[in-house]
Amino acid sequence: MTSLLPQGEHTIIRLCALAGVSRAGYYRHWAASAPRQEETCVRDAVQRVALANRFYGYRRVAIELERDGLVVNHKRVLRLMREDNLLCLRRQAFVPATTDSQHGWRVVPNLARDMELTAIDQLWVADITYIRLQEEFAFLAIVLDAFSRRVIGWALEKHLQASLAIAALTMALTARQPTRGSLIHHSDRGVQYACNDYTALLEAYDVQASMSRIGNPYDNAKAESFMKTLKSEQVDGTSYRDVDQARRSIGAFIEDVYNRKRLHSALGTRLSTTGRIRGKLVAACGRASAVPGIGQPSLSLIFLSHHRGAVHPNSPIESDTKAPRAKRLTAALALGLWCLFRWCLSL
Repeated sequence: MTSLLPQGEHTIIRLCALAGVSRAGYYRHWAASAPRQEETCVRDAVQRVALANRFYGYRRVAIELERDGLVVNHKRVLRLMREDNLLCLRRQAFVPATTDSQHGWRVVPNLARDMELTAIDQLWVADITYIRLQEEFAFLAIVLDAFSRRVIGWALEKHLQASLAIAALTMALTARQPTRGSLIHHSDRGVQYACNDYTALLEAYDVQASMSRIGNPYDNAKAESFMKTLKSEQVDGTSYRDVDQARRSIGAFIEDVYNRKRLHSALGTRLSTTGRIRGKLVAACGRASAVPGIGQPSLSLIFLSHHRGAVHPNSPIESDTKAPRAKRLTAALALGLWCLFRWCLSL
């Protein structure tokens, strides 16, 4: 224990003898007054730092005091700030709910949980999120192809009615025209996806419905991952004046950046268009192997058959005339380039 005032070279014993008091009496007096003075000094320093930095927590306040030459334990700073009501209590931002699973519509089981995707238009995932505007909220519904990670349908409105999700699904169905009976549509258990209007649209295109388990966002992780990317790379830090501005900005991000330019780690840091091409080639090979008496051609030759006019002997694509020599040379060159492209994809 030390006194707040300097005592020079004299010891406590010498000072007590000069003052004519006992050492025990001095320490009793010190214990009754000095700690209160030190506590007042520390409390004053804590208050000054906390009021000057309104968003500092007790740990930052303790570090700031240490930088000023006053070493105080952070637990003591926490106690003083709590007693003086100086703790930095940040109010959690309001997040509007986008999923209402308390409804009487039919809930279907999860069919997408253990799916192994080999081509596009085998599994679509859908979800809804909120977009903060300057004076209100808007809501974005998306439909994502799980194989290529491409957003194939989206809609942005100021309401959470079923028409929002239906508009996104209609865009996807119009753009892709999936083969009947070959597609599974996965979503959460929200009323927008379980209502009659939405399920009737799925049944009209012979699309099987699938829904996540209760309180398990991992079942719809691909859609949640896109929402995270959208918020971190486009929405956060942007102030949208109204829903029209948000629709233009977010639409440009989806169509020009996410679908065309952004590299996707789930695709091996490739573009979503790469996954779409691979899906078409796999689907073409599957159609070829389904023809009786025809062996399955390679992906390279199927690609050439579609895009160069060359015909493989085992390809289901028919040709009335034989390709001239120049055309065959062009096809051979294209085959080499396509093999190089496939090798680059395997890296």
